[in-house]
Amino acid sequence: MPLLVMKFGGTSVADLARIKNAAEKVKKEVERGYDVIVIVSAMSGKTNELVGWVEQTSPLFDAREYDAVVASGENVTAGLMALTLQEMDVPARSWQGWQVPINTTSAHSSARFMDIPRANIDAKFAEGFKVAVVAGFQGVSAEGRVTTLGRGGSDTTAVAFAAAFDAERCDIYTDVDGIYTTDPRISSKARKLEKIAFEEMLELASLGAKVLQTRSVELAMRYNVRLRVLSSFEDTDENSGTLVCAEDDIMESKVVSGVAFSRDEAKITLFTIEDRPGVASGIFGPLADAGINVDMIVQNISEKDYDEAHPGAVTDMTFSCPINQVPRAKKALEEAQAAGLVKYDELIIDEDVAKVSVVGIGMRSHAGVAAKMFKALSVDGINIKVIATSEIKISVLIDRRYMELAVQALHDAFELEKA
Repeated sequence: MPLLVMKFGGTSVADLARIKNAAEKVKKEVERGYDVIVIVSAMSGKTNELVGWVEQTSPLFDAREYDAVVASGENVTAGLMALTLQEMDVPARSWQGWQVPINTTSAHSSARFMDIPRANIDAKFAEGFKVAVVAGFQGVSAEGRVTTLGRGGSDTTAVAFAAAFDAERCDIYTDVDGIYTTDPRISSKARKLEKIAFEEMLELASLGAKVLQTRSVELAMRYNVRLRVLSSFEDTDENSGTLVCAEDDIMESKVVSGVAFSRDEAKITLFTIEDRPGVASGIFGPLADAGINVDMIVQNISEKDYDEAHPGAVTDMTFSCPINQVPRAKKALEEAQAAGLVKYDELIIDEDVAKVSVVGIGMRSHAGVAAKMFKALSVDGINIKVIATSEIKISVLIDRRYMELAVQALHDAFELEKA
C-alpha cells in the first residue's frame, strides 16, 4: 500500500471534537487506499501546563524527569486519536516513542534523531492495521529514558517518519491553510503560495515564519520529503494547501517569494575593541558557550579613539540576537572581558528593533533586489540599522515601530500579491 504521513498540531487536536475532525480526515485517506502514519502533538495548551507543573515542583529540575512529564501530553492525544479511529471502524493502534522505537540522542529536552526502525510498525500494517498513531515530540535514548525534541518537535517527527518509511508525502495540518507571501494579519494583500522551495521555506522559518519548525524543513530538504501545509478546519483535496518541495519541481519562481519578520530581536554593539586576529573568537566563542543564537554581524572601524596614523587599530562590533537571550549575552560578554578574552570601552544594547527579510531563490539570477528593497524602505522614511545577506535572502534591522510598515512596503514593492 502507498503510505502517507499526516501530522496534526495542538490546535488541530485541542479537544475531542477536533480530534474527531482530524480522524475523519485520516479515514478519508485510508478510503483512498493509503496506509497512514499519524503524528500528533499534545492538545493545545497542555505542554505549557505540564512545563509549568514541572517548574513549580522543581525550579532546578532533573531534565530526565522533565522529559518524562512533558512527553505525556502527546501520549494522551495518540491514545484518544486511536480510540476515535477505532470507533469509526478504522483499524488503528497508538504508539509511544519507546514502542516504535524512535531512537534519539541523550540530550534531554533537545534530543536529535538517531534512527527509526520500521519493523514494528510494518508488522502491524501487515496484520491489517491501517493507521499507526504516533506520539510526536518524543523518543527514547540509548539508556532507555524518554527524551523530547524541543518545541515544534512534532513537525520534525513527522518528516523523520516520512523519510524512514518512504512516504509519498508528509501532510502538516495546522490552523492556517498554507504558506503565505507574508503574515495576512500584517498585510491584507498576502497571497497563499501553491509551491515553495525547501531553501526558501528554511529561510522563512528561520527568519520568523511560524508555520513550520526549522529542523523539520532541514530534514525534509536533506531527504527530499515532499511537505504539504494545509488547514485542519477546511475541506481539503490533493490540490489544497502549499507544497514544500525541491526547486526543480517549481517551473518558474518569482524573484522574491515572501517577506518574513521577527519582532523579538535585539542589537548589541561593542565599542572600541582591538582590531587584531582572535578578537572575534574572543567575543563569539563565549556567546556560543552561553547558547546565544547570534544572527547578523557587522564590524567596522570605530569612530572612537580613531588614530589616522594607524587606521583600523580599533573597531566596533555589532550583532543581533533574540531579545530573551540579552541577559545571558551581556553576562557572557562581561565575563569574557573580565577574563581578558576581549576588551571594549562600552556595551550598548538596543531592544527596540525588529528584523525584516525578503526571501527568494530567484535572487540568484536577478540583480537589483537589494537596491529595490532599500529604496522601498527609504520612501517610507525607514532607517536601516544593520544589513545581512545570503544567496537567497536580504535581512535588515530597523526600529520596531516601523516593522509593519516595512513589511507592507516590501510586499508592495515586489508585487507579491500577484501570482
